[in-house]
Amino acid sequence: MQFSNQWLAFYRILLCVAITGVLVMDTAGLLSLPTLERMENILYDLRLRKTLPNTVDSRIVIVAIDEASLAQEGQWPWGRDKLAYLVDILFEYYGIKLLGFDMVFSEPDDSSGIKTLDKLATGQLHDDARFLSALKTLKPQLSFDEIFAQSLKNRPVVLGYFFSHLREKVDQIGKLPTPLTNANKLPFSPYLFDAKSYAANLPELQSAAASAGFFENPYIDQDGIYRKLPLLIQYQHQLYESLSLALFRALLDYPTIEFVVGDKYGLQNTQSRLEGLRIEGISIPVDESAAILLPFRGRQGSFRYISATDVLSGTTDIAQLKDKIVIMGSTAVGLLDSRATPVQHIYPGVEVHANILSAMLDQTIKSRPNYIIIPEIIELILICLLINFLFPRLSVIWSAITFSILLAGVIIMNVYCWEALGIDTILAVPLAQLFSLYGVQIFFGFFLESRKKRQLGAMFGQYIPPELVEQMSRSDEAFSLQGESREMTVFFSDVRGFTTISETQDPQALCEIINAIFTPATRLIHEANGTIDKYIGDAIMAFWGAPMHNPQHASGAVQSALAIVKMLASLQTEFISKGWPTIDMGIGINTGPMNVGNMGSQFRMAYTVMGDAVNLGSRLEGLTKQYGVKIIVSETTRQAAPEFVYRELDRVRVKGKHQPITIYEPIGKKEEVSPEQYQAIGLLDTALHYYRQQQWLLASAIFKELALQHPKDMLYGLYLDRIGLYQSSPPEAGWDGVFTYTSK
Repeated sequence: MQFSNQWLAFYRILLCVAITGVLVMDTAGLLSLPTLERMENILYDLRLRKTLPNTVDSRIVIVAIDEASLAQEGQWPWGRDKLAYLVDILFEYYGIKLLGFDMVFSEPDDSSGIKTLDKLATGQLHDDARFLSALKTLKPQLSFDEIFAQSLKNRPVVLGYFFSHLREKVDQIGKLPTPLTNANKLPFSPYLFDAKSYAANLPELQSAAASAGFFENPYIDQDGIYRKLPLLIQYQHQLYESLSLALFRALLDYPTIEFVVGDKYGLQNTQSRLEGLRIEGISIPVDESAAILLPFRGRQGSFRYISATDVLSGTTDIAQLKDKIVIMGSTAVGLLDSRATPVQHIYPGVEVHANILSAMLDQTIKSRPNYIIIPEIIELILICLLINFLFPRLSVIWSAITFSILLAGVIIMNVYCWEALGIDTILAVPLAQLFSLYGVQIFFGFFLESRKKRQLGAMFGQYIPPELVEQMSRSDEAFSLQGESREMTVFFSDVRGFTTISETQDPQALCEIINAIFTPATRLIHEANGTIDKYIGDAIMAFWGAPMHNPQHASGAVQSALAIVKMLASLQTEFISKGWPTIDMGIGINTGPMNVGNMGSQFRMAYTVMGDAVNLGSRLEGLTKQYGVKIIVSETTRQAAPEFVYRELDRVRVKGKHQPITIYEPIGKKEEVSPEQYQAIGLLDTALHYYRQQQWLLASAIFKELALQHPKDMLYGLYLDRIGLYQSSPPEAGWDGVFTYTSK
């Protein structure tokens, strides 16, 4: 049975890449996700409201057709003679700089009764000379449209009109102003809004006015909110400007508009795209459809409002209108000229145009340039890479901290682009990506990996410590109970004199003694990442390097052996206090190729190791009694764990092996060994050299000196006995200094 983190990692990365791919396609405009679009709009509105300047622009004044005006002057529409008087008083009495109408005058004004008089002149009174003479004298005074047109002449007045995306039954009402240019000449024209019909002002009014601009907005978002508005629209291949742009150009004496066109930015589409308008050195950022992000100063009231009736009556202070830009529009509820905007759901349409004009003058219009898509896509890819690289390597707490840092970084960067650079970048998409990918990491990290941990615990929990199961669950390695060959280190320990101890203790005391030894010994093996193979009576068999690959397997075995020896020494006082016999233990360690896996029969299986290297480890444990040492390791273990200091014990042939091996006793880590121990090891190496050269006298002298210094060390007496034997009975010719054991 296999359960690998490699497949978990693959599925996790695949899911993260898939989520990122969908979000990249949405960002690039290849896919539309309505939920994300709604989230983006909500965050846009929130960011806009939080960064409003909330100031009043004194340069622009709104003359409002409000409830007070309707109550005083009568219902709308008013006669054009009254509007003519309003225009006259604004320019002649109040001395305004510029006047714009957020309204359209597309139908003739017959409120003077002139149509009725004309009908009588051609009907019942056609032969009444006095009537006809009086009509001729009065007619100029009753032609309100002509009166209004006369008031507009030679004055900086900009009229309003609107386009429609629908083809109406009567699709051309009134007269359009002179177009800016032929749209067919512009490479970006395919991206502009293409109107199908219009309702404009009466020809005589349009001819009298300085210019006109449309006030219709075809780019209302799906939630009905005004967030952007086009400055340019094409109709029948001609280009026309918005009311706010026409007012701005009127202030500058109608300069020519320069179109800022961007390159393709690596996009496949061969069409160039509009990026901005330049007027007298002033740049106005727009998107490819010539639309701007609506720049709001604040809620309603960011400009001074003056009731039209107060202007007509002359009660308004001249200083409030002198040299001001005036935009006339309706704010009365019944006239239904309100808009839903990010800053206020009921917002006067006339103030929308005032905000745009104000931002043009201050050059504070935010932009969303075409090229911003590329950095946004790069941002999404970087987030995906960071999360896939970092999160699998972090703990739960650090994952949460890293997620919070990334979240804050995305928001801060977005706000920085908005506030410092004046650029609108996506926020909902990277936030959705962060939460989604973090959720994927949580799902795989806690649900599936906990499942793996349970399965690993079921397979290996009885052999290895919980800490190693935890480490295995985080590893990408594939774990299996099936047999395989790998280099490992095996550990054998045996309680000395256990047979004698068992004869002197009752069964309950014997169990307590074994448990008192094996419990701390097992804990020390687990702490060194060892795997318990089995308990054999008074013996422990363990190994390192499986089920999890561990390049430090030999070091772990030697470390645990030294720790067990120290632990046994500390147990002696406790054993004596309980009346138990003193305990000693021999440990053998070998490193080499071994077969590991679940082995046994159909009745019982065990996860164990087998092979010659395992048998040699068992033989080394048996030799500890011969040399009077507690730990013996092979030369392969010594080579694999060089951070420890060893003293060479002998070169031997164990039973069942023809090749001689060198055996060692580990003393401790290099930084823990005292100078006296280093000196004794050096003398021993010299003595062993003389011994193998059959220079018995020199070797004997050193061994005797060592024996005097360390009288409890059996090793030196063992070699003195051998030297005495060889002096009386010299070894055969070609003797290699190897001692052969014929028993286990």
